[in-house]
Amino acid sequence: MLRRLYHEQPESFAFTAENQKWAEAQITKYPAGRAQSAVIPLLWRAQEQEGWLTRPAIEYVADMLGMAHIRAFEVASFYFMFQLTPTGSIAHVQICGTLSCMICGAEDLIKVCQEQIAEKPFTLSEDGAFTWEEVECLGACANAPMIQIGKDYYEDLTADRFAEILAELRAGKVPVPGPQNGRFASEPLSGLTSLKDFDSGKTKYNASAQLAVDLGETVKRIDGTEVPILTPWMKGKDASDVAAPANGKVADPAPVAKPAHAQKAEADAKAAKPAAKAEAVAEVDEAEPEVLTAARSEGADDLKKISGVGPKLEQTLNELGFFHFDQIAKWTEAEIQWVDNRLKFKGRITRDDWIGQAAELAKKD
Repeated sequence: MLRRLYHEQPESFAFTAENQKWAEAQITKYPAGRAQSAVIPLLWRAQEQEGWLTRPAIEYVADMLGMAHIRAFEVASFYFMFQLTPTGSIAHVQICGTLSCMICGAEDLIKVCQEQIAEKPFTLSEDGAFTWEEVECLGACANAPMIQIGKDYYEDLTADRFAEILAELRAGKVPVPGPQNGRFASEPLSGLTSLKDFDSGKTKYNASAQLAVDLGETVKRIDGTEVPILTPWMKGKDASDVAAPANGKVADPAPVAKPAHAQKAEADAKAAKPAAKAEAVAEVDEAEPEVLTAARSEGADDLKKISGVGPKLEQTLNELGFFHFDQIAKWTEAEIQWVDNRLKFKGRITRDDWIGQAAELAKKD
């Protein structure tokens, strides 16, 4: 399937303030100089925020990670989980069309999409509320036919029930995901043949459906303000023993005691370290570095040779008045703070050691 950027694109993209913090935190999970490893989670977050991946969003993520734009586009166009065309404002419906689902009625579900959403996949419904596509196996064969909306599976569907789900979503409701025929999970329709002592009465829904119900909004755009709900089984307790608080928050579980050998190793490591300074480190005030209005007569240096600087960052640095390696190599801590405050992603200069890199590059030139 040919995957290209949609012909109409918004002028710009920016993470919400909370999503920006989330994205920056993801980058810190990777070693220095390996920030580009965060490209998939950041692209996914951008898609969750907007509903699809726009060109400005792909370029924004690439700039955060110091990547060439084409490298980020290669990732976005390779993985089918990334939507490169606009999706419905309410939901994008993915219908499994592989063997088990096709045998059990996926074609009937596709007909519902064609009648109620649009004749062809990846086409907005007339009200812009829905889009749909047929996908390969989603791994819920025992509950065929099924669809995925957002993160959730709607299983054991009939055409009539699927039409009802679309109507509920249009009305602003959020249908309960999971099996739609009364099954708890994926047990045989005739009843349990093993694990007969299992008591599903301890929780109304299976784990996946219960979490979706606890979150309360399964098709919500992700803006970073969501409160993660830890379901009881995640905390090692029986569901009947824990009631979810009214505010949706669950207290952190009690810390687990470390084994004796781990405690000893930790104590030895602390003893080996020099004592920390009692006084707090004063925050450095920013100071504007020496800037130029244009590159020198020999022409500007290729600042992209500095690891962590991509085309967009090079352009930003030029706009700030930095064209040469020796300018960057001379930055003091206060001057780093000044530049840092004017970049989209703070901490990049120190993390990637721009000063040391620029000093070495200036020697070569």
